[in-house]
Amino acid sequence: MQDIELKNLWEEFSAENRLSADFSNKTEMMHFNAINLVSSMKPIKIFTLLTGILWVMAGSFFLGNIYLNSYSEANKFFLFSATGQVSLTAIAILVYLYQIITIYQVDRSKPVFQVQSSLANIRTSTLWITKVLFLQLPLWSCFWWSQAMFSEWDLLQLAIPVSITVLFAFISVWLLINIRIENRNKTWFVYIFRGKEWTPLIRSMELMDQIAIYTEENSSIKFAKL
Repeated sequence: MQDIELKNLWEEFSAENRLSADFSNKTEMMHFNAINLVSSMKPIKIFTLLTGILWVMAGSFFLGNIYLNSYSEANKFFLFSATGQVSLTAIAILVYLYQIITIYQVDRSKPVFQVQSSLANIRTSTLWITKVLFLQLPLWSCFWWSQAMFSEWDLLQLAIPVSITVLFAFISVWLLINIRIENRNKTWFVYIFRGKEWTPLIRSMELMDQIAIYTEENSSIKFAKL
């Protein structure tokens, strides 16, 4: 009788060890894949950051020269529109820099909840970058305006560029309000947020959520056995 009991205990112990090993291997693989997905965003983030820095530096130099040397003669529509574009791009650069630092801080040694928090911050900042960049739309549509337009053009001629700018302003404000994670399954959202800056992030977050759920379920099973 004792031999049978010992055999049963040994089989139960072996089964629990196998389950524990399977659980550890599965979560480790999911964690590894999530970190790899996050790391895959580094090249595009760095490229975008460097391109943005060059754009802001060139634009700042050009605009600074106008402000200092030919402000009175400059087309104010162009000057202020370009200034707004460069300023918004500079804001986006700061957010990209924050994202790159956060991505480099995500590694396999961090616990799941810390990785989840970092990914959530990257996702939120990605949404805000997109909102900020879309605010440039009306600026791109009116940088070529001039004072002569309002003194020499008739109402019909003037209505066309003004309507385009108003439309772009409406779109940018609408996107500012509606770009949020709750709309991630809508067609327009999917169209905007796709590619190497978004898809790996969402996939990695899904993996980390699966790890958390799997860990909770495994803990519940162990607790039930006790």
